Amino acid sequence: MKKKLPLLLVATIFIFYSTGNAGSVNLKKGKRVFNKCKACHTLVTGKNRVGPSLKGVFGRQAGTVAKYRYSKAMKKAGQGGLVWSEATMSKYLIKPRKFIKGTKMSFAGLRKDSDIKNLIAFLKKATQ
Repeated sequence: MKKKLPLLLVATIFIFYSTGNAGSVNLKKGKRVFNKCKACHTLVTGKNRVGPSLKGVFGRQAGTVAKYRYSKAMKKAGQGGLVWSEATMSKYLIKPRKFIKGTKMSFAGLRKDSDIKNLIAFLKKATQ
């Protein structure tokens, strides 16, 4: 029995992860979360609203969308090396005004880690 227990544990973990129950993201839920963003942001290149277009956001230096007037704080963050990645976007989305003091983004942030993960997954697909 002692020899079978580790094998059973490994099999259980494998089944759990392979079925997508652990750490999976949901693009539909991410799109729903994006509804909070779309009043200010678009997913279209060159089409800015109150906020800049998010098309091509991942891998882009912060504060660099053409024809968008960023806050001094956002420009400074970009000049200081801030590049949008899953990690930086995750931190920013929790509390934008805390992450970049002086940003003009008025959104309070997302509370649920699952909302952040789902939104980022949606954005990665929608903004390529």
